[in-house]
Amino acid sequence: MLTTSTTRVLEPGELDAALAVLDRDPVSNAFVAARVQVAGLDPWRLGGEMWGWYTGGRLESLCYAGANLVPICATSEAVRGFAERARRAGRRCSSIVGPADTTAELWSLLQPSWGPAREVRAHQPLMVTTSMPAGVPPDPLVRRIRKDEMDVIMPACVAMFTEEVGVSPLAGDGGLLYQARVAELVTAGRSFARVENGRVVFKAEIGAATPHACQIQGVWVAPEYRGRGLSETGMAAVLNYALHEVAPVVSLYVNDFNTAARAAYRRVGFQEVGAFMSVLF
Repeated sequence: MLTTSTTRVLEPGELDAALAVLDRDPVSNAFVAARVQVAGLDPWRLGGEMWGWYTGGRLESLCYAGANLVPICATSEAVRGFAERARRAGRRCSSIVGPADTTAELWSLLQPSWGPAREVRAHQPLMVTTSMPAGVPPDPLVRRIRKDEMDVIMPACVAMFTEEVGVSPLAGDGGLLYQARVAELVTAGRSFARVENGRVVFKAEIGAATPHACQIQGVWVAPEYRGRGLSETGMAAVLNYALHEVAPVVSLYVNDFNTAARAAYRRVGFQEVGAFMSVLF
């Protein structure tokens, strides 16, 4: 039995202990919890390692180390342990993302060796709702994207990603990984859009889903259709699917400078309950 504080990679047999940590905050941890519930803790299936911080032999905190570095329920002591392990391993992720305070602390320790970042988004409000809005009707034209419509949804996904992140998802591997992720969501029935004349004018996905909570992502309206309220009625439609078919709590996080989106989400019933932070490389 471990008697001192330490960090190490979790073994597959420690799944229950990891899920117990993730369940402490099912909304903030939805992204990682969804992956773990499907893939377990095997690094190959999970797409990265799950680091654990132990005190007196008890698992207290986690850090997912894959394409993203994500601190989970991490104490200050755990953050220092995760930062030391990340420094030794070298940067392999494209971003650090998680609860704002914890992520800021982790980045302050990693910045001397990992910096500079391409962009730091220090305050991204985390918003949540558990009910449908009273005054915003769901757009009846928003529907699930079919498996045979990948050529319809992909241009909108690429446009959204490029606009949001600042780089194209087609760079590097030609977009193979990104296309696979889009296809995964389409196949799972979690990709939604309003399509007019063969072109997407609104889209969003339920990107992460657990029995406790799910997270909407990738909300996008074609530029020439903005200002018409499509984001609100479209979000109401996706929210209807999410609440009735996926989970009782629906969340999202948004850039603090995107005042239009924040206002639209509030009109659909979302309330700010915390904040995330993203460090992009």
